[in-house]
Amino acid sequence: QVRLVESGGASVQTGGSLRLPCAVFGYTPIGGCMAWFRQAPGKDREGVAAISSGAYSTYYSDSVKGRFTISRDGAKSVLYLQMSSLKPEDSAMYYCAATYNLCGGSWYWVSLFSYWGQGTQVTVSS
Repeated sequence: QVRLVESGGASVQTGGSLRLPCAVFGYTPIGGCMAWFRQAPGKDREGVAAISSGAYSTYYSDSVKGRFTISRDGAKSVLYLQMSSLKPEDSAMYYCAATYNLCGGSWYWVSLFSYWGQGTQVTVSS
């Protein structure tokens, strides 16, 4: 049974940094894709970043490119999202997601992912 557990959410000030870990259980990332999504109140869930199973390819939304970095520690089965230069518009619930589908051009589709964590809250104050 696949289980994803996010942590690391916090309240930070504009310009600050935060790292979100997602502990992964029961998922073997061979040929699959893992990602971070976020959802702010009243808005749709949006893809933030994704990484292919071999960590050879990473994908980012335009809104976070250059500020966020997705990575995976295969030995520890942990997915990370390193966030820097945080802005108030980055405030949201952040979700870890996994799928056995390829990332590709559809990496930001919510429907691509079968497994989701419960989310961790990030709040950025100005």
